Amino acid sequence: MVRNTLECLEEAGYEAWCVGGCVRDSLLGREPEDWDVTTSALPEETMAVFGGDAFPTGVQHGTVTVRRGGRSVEVTTYRVDGTYHDHRRPDSVTFTRSLEEDLARRDFTVNAMAMSLAGELKDPFGGRADLKAGVLRAVGEPDRRFCEDALRILRGLRFSAVLGFSLEKGTGESIRRNRFLLEDIAAERIQTEFFKLLCGKYAVKVLREYPEVIGVFWPELLPMVGFDQRNYHHCYDIWEHTLHAVEQVPCDLILRCAALLHDVGKPKCFTLDTQGSGHFYGHPKISALLAGEMLCRLKCANGIRETIVRLVEWHDKVIPRTEKSIRRALMSLGEEDLRRLLAVKRADNLAQAPEFHTTQAEIDKFEAMMEQLLAEDACFSRKNLAVNGKDLTDIGYRGKRVGTILQTLLEQVVDGELPNNREILLRRAREIGGKI
Repeated sequence: MVRNTLECLEEAGYEAWCVGGCVRDSLLGREPEDWDVTTSALPEETMAVFGGDAFPTGVQHGTVTVRRGGRSVEVTTYRVDGTYHDHRRPDSVTFTRSLEEDLARRDFTVNAMAMSLAGELKDPFGGRADLKAGVLRAVGEPDRRFCEDALRILRGLRFSAVLGFSLEKGTGESIRRNRFLLEDIAAERIQTEFFKLLCGKYAVKVLREYPEVIGVFWPELLPMVGFDQRNYHHCYDIWEHTLHAVEQVPCDLILRCAALLHDVGKPKCFTLDTQGSGHFYGHPKISALLAGEMLCRLKCANGIRETIVRLVEWHDKVIPRTEKSIRRALMSLGEEDLRRLLAVKRADNLAQAPEFHTTQAEIDKFEAMMEQLLAEDACFSRKNLAVNGKDLTDIGYRGKRVGTILQTLLEQVVDGELPNNREILLRRAREIGGKI
């Protein structure tokens, strides 16, 4: 599709190049997520080349989308951006016939390269050399680039977290200097970039180097930095402990967020005992409340937010290593979230002083017992219960009482008071129905 798009434009007498991230990823040997094409053709000329396959999805900025065979490619005319007043979008654009002028408006040198159908590389700003060196460098004057589009501040950190590239000194200093421009960016945009950053292989390195940037939209993190825990369980301050925990979980959004936020309430809960040891009584609840507020502020989807908050609230909870307690935990969290909780608990423990890592063996034993219960099809949710709502309506119950009785039956099965047997459960339902 991309090749055909380039061929059609070139055959019509226009220049056409793949540009930006797809060129960068191709040179890195990575599979590009999408392909963008830039051309000397004006939007109306692009429309004429592709006829009914072309759609004006952003002609004011020079973008036409070409769709063929269920696939699409964005084709954008070479352009020069005008002034920016909102630190996000240019107030106007001017079309140009110069590829180099178009590349000059882009964010980082590694994204300011273009490649032709014949494999010719246009690289006026040294992007390929920076790519080989693993460096992110702003195109031209960094302050200007970030003032034009403040989201580039977070994009730079995201690229560093995903690619493992370091930020060139002047570019990094400009990111810090201009970080408060992020206050002008929509929460949804920040969420997209930050969540990608957090799931990057090198996220911890970026979080360690640039906490003040993340603190622009999540200021609750900043009191953690350098906060001495004054407790023999911990060899790191709260922020370093948190980063070590983040490093110990997979590159999964829910796990990374839960690890990042699991102790965010600690600074608010700090107390010293008479021996000078630090304590954080009640910090899981405070951390959960703060996590919920922070995720809401970034317009996080409800389901994801609720799961993260639940993991934060449970992360320090002691679950006895008994079948009853494990069934109870499965009932409360479900299998998927209990597995997530164990991952967070492992990470939290591994981020403590090494002499306390013996807790890992206890988590192993807990997990083995859980696996055994799951293998035995242990009942821990209503869908596993031998009776359902229809069974209860058939014997005369209606409305909210159906759900109440089902929950009571489930709890008694989970606690081992009743077997998961249909006849026995129906008999018990008749007995307890009048008491609820």
